[in-house]
Formats: sequence, C-alpha cells, structure tokens
Amino acid sequence: MKKVALPVRFGIAISGSLIAYFLILSLFKLHTNPAFSLFNAIIVAFGIYEAIRTYKLGKGDDFTYSGGFTVGIVAGFVATIIFTIFFTFYATEINAEFVPQLLESFKGYHVGIGIVSFTVAVMGFATSLVLTLAFMQLFKISQNPSN
Repeated sequence: MKKVALPVRFGIAISGSLIAYFLILSLFKLHTNPAFSLFNAIIVAFGIYEAIRTYKLGKGDDFTYSGGFTVGIVAGFVATIIFTIFFTFYATEINAEFVPQLLESFKGYHVGIGIVSFTVAVMGFATSLVLTLAFMQLFKISQNPSN
C-alpha cells in the first residue's frame, strides 16, 4: 500500500493544481484560449519531478529505474484521470457553452464533449509518459564506470 500511496498523493496534488489553475483562468474568461493550457505541462512536470525525487530520497541506494518510472507514470495518470473527470463535469454541468467557445477557432467542426474529453485524457497521458521518461534520465543510476 505504501508503494502506491506516494504517487497517488502526488497525482491528487497535481490534479488539484490543474483544477485550480483552470478555475482561475475561467474567472478571467481565459480558459478558452489554448495558449494558456501550455502551463498545464509545467504543473504536471513539477508534480512528476517531485514525486520521483521524493521516491528516490526515500529509497536511497535501493532506488531502481522501474520503481521511479512507475511512480512518475502513476502520479501523472492519476492526475489526468481526475482532471479529465473534472473537465467533463465542468463542460457539461457548470458551463455548457464552454466547448462551443473553445472550438470557435475550428469553424465547421462539430465535436462533442466525448471527443474533447478523450483528447484531454490522451494529451494528459502522453504528457505524463514523456515527462516521466525525461525525468528518469536525470534520476537513473548510471551504469557507466567512472574514469
């Protein structure tokens, strides 16, 4: 249970940060501008980095690549699932005009909330995978002998 608790805790913290950022943007009517969603990657990157770093600090010499990778992926995937659920709830129950406003720049496309939510989830999963792979290059124990 302890092995799962760390990445789930970080995943919840990441998703909470993403939701807070989204709601702050919505207060200023900026949540429909896709450029602001680039900061989401920074939030996720910080959370995954800290999850892996905390895991490595706790493991010390017992740290393994697969353990660190698992922590990063689980944290990112938990955050993605929670944020996608929030996003779908927001777009269907809180602000039904959100998706049409978001897709204004894509005139002629008739896309429903299912496709938009699926896209949010795929983007979150892909971002989590890429960031975890990148950060594990920093945290992995080198197999090269020192000269």
